[in-house]
Amino acid sequence: MAHQKLGEILIKQGLITENQLHEAINMQKLQKGRIGEVFLKLGMLTESDLAATLGTQLAIPYASHMTGLLKPRYDQGLDKIVPYEFAQKNLVLPLSKNMNSLTCAVFDPLDLIMLDNLKILTRCDLNLVIATKTDLNKAINEFYLTQGSDEKTTMLGKEVEKSYTDSEPSALMPETAYARESAGSELSIERLVARAEEAPVVKLVDLIIRQAIDERASDIHIEPFRDKLEIRYRIDGVLYQVPPPAAHLHLPIVSRIKILAKLDIAEKRLPQDGAISARLEDRVVDLRISTIPTVWGEKVVMRLLDKNAVKLDLTSLGFDSKQLTLIRKALDSSYGLFFVTGPTGSGKSTTLYAALQEIKDSSKNIMTCEDPVEFKIEGINQVGVRSDIGLTFATALRAFLRQDPDIVMVGEVRDLETAQICVRAALTGHLVLSTLHTNDAPSAITRLMDIGIHNYLLTPSLVMIIGQRLARRLCTKCKEPYEANGQQVIDYKIKSDLIYRAKGCDECNQTGYKGRLVVAEAMAINEQIRTLISNNASYDELKDAARKNGMDTMFESGMKKVEEGLTSIEEILGVTATG
Repeated sequence: MAHQKLGEILIKQGLITENQLHEAINMQKLQKGRIGEVFLKLGMLTESDLAATLGTQLAIPYASHMTGLLKPRYDQGLDKIVPYEFAQKNLVLPLSKNMNSLTCAVFDPLDLIMLDNLKILTRCDLNLVIATKTDLNKAINEFYLTQGSDEKTTMLGKEVEKSYTDSEPSALMPETAYARESAGSELSIERLVARAEEAPVVKLVDLIIRQAIDERASDIHIEPFRDKLEIRYRIDGVLYQVPPPAAHLHLPIVSRIKILAKLDIAEKRLPQDGAISARLEDRVVDLRISTIPTVWGEKVVMRLLDKNAVKLDLTSLGFDSKQLTLIRKALDSSYGLFFVTGPTGSGKSTTLYAALQEIKDSSKNIMTCEDPVEFKIEGINQVGVRSDIGLTFATALRAFLRQDPDIVMVGEVRDLETAQICVRAALTGHLVLSTLHTNDAPSAITRLMDIGIHNYLLTPSLVMIIGQRLARRLCTKCKEPYEANGQQVIDYKIKSDLIYRAKGCDECNQTGYKGRLVVAEAMAINEQIRTLISNNASYDELKDAARKNGMDTMFESGMKKVEEGLTSIEEILGVTATG
């Protein structure tokens, strides 16, 4: 009966009539709130009737004080697992603990935030029973007020919090601050949760995230130091400091972020990873959360993944027309290996997503395995790698080959096993897209051979390698034209009379740049290059052959963008090698 509505169950049990249900629904529309609370206000139900019916609807046992079922075990230290103040505030009563399973009586089994906090606090799986508010208040007071240790624990928690709140952060030596922080977390975790859920902290975390989204930041860094807290946003690849909150708010801010990301707020010694989805008006922004312990406390980095902020379209990313023609021809192949190379943060995943968007078709079965899935794309089967349970790139790829795929995207080729499966998939009629960490396109071939892929397997399988970097776009509102000097013209082979440099205005926050574009080299694999691969050609031979076949290097591609007024010489020199 769990799928039935509460009103239907009440009518079926003869506790209310249909007319009473309509009356309650009409009042609910006016006063809001849950329908159960309306029944109580109108006097249609007793507390026990409502609790028992909710239990029936949700398949949760109902327990009343009279039956003796609200009597916790006194020999399991349950008052330490769920402290009195948390129990009283949230109407939760621990009844028994078996291994990692905690049985609790609750008033509101639909309060998911409270249940999440309870899981974090107890580090247990929860078995719930439902009880009335009156019975729970009575049972909680009877149980905790007879526990001698509880009052001491609660008072000690208050003292720790008071010393933390009243002391100036700059007056604390690092060892003392660390010890005090640790003691507070051990003695009264629910206080940490409570501080993190206070309105000012909630608003502050929301503001930090919202401002980062408004500023087009890709990452948020929250960094504690001896007597200060720093917050930095990475915008267009560069970190900028923003005015930070007071240092003593570090712990509540980190705790709030951990609660949102469903991380363990009590664990401060080990790195943790999680995720948050933030809804802003009409769009959802995903955030990847990473925490790491430093000598001054936990540093948090939040990676913002805003699909609306990035146009997943090859044309808008910055590839020139010649490169787009070569890339699209390779993507039209019915099978083969298509690699995008570059260092971390060079936009490789975005290029692959844009490629998938271009070739996505209802007649094709497209599957991806990623670590993690950054953007969710409608119509594509995406799998997140979970190494902790054995779901690696190689494991997922083997499974994919039994799923009748047409196109497979692998987040990254990291080892020989993954590379071998990619090559095998390409040779058996699948188009395989992936990334490699190499400096440029030709070095991807030597890297694959270095990790153990035989040249006779690469020769028939490779179709395209893109090497890329991201360069900042000049702000269109304030970019400043100037005439290149003679040495620049000679050194960089500049053909344009006027080029542009960064100036700075309110539109770009005085940086002179707004947004980024791809600076790339597209190496199409033709017969000449296949012959060179078969003959174990060197990197220099492969690069020379690619250039003779019309490939612009990243530097040459960047200088064309300088001539077009899209970016500056300084920016291209900063992101490419002058070769």
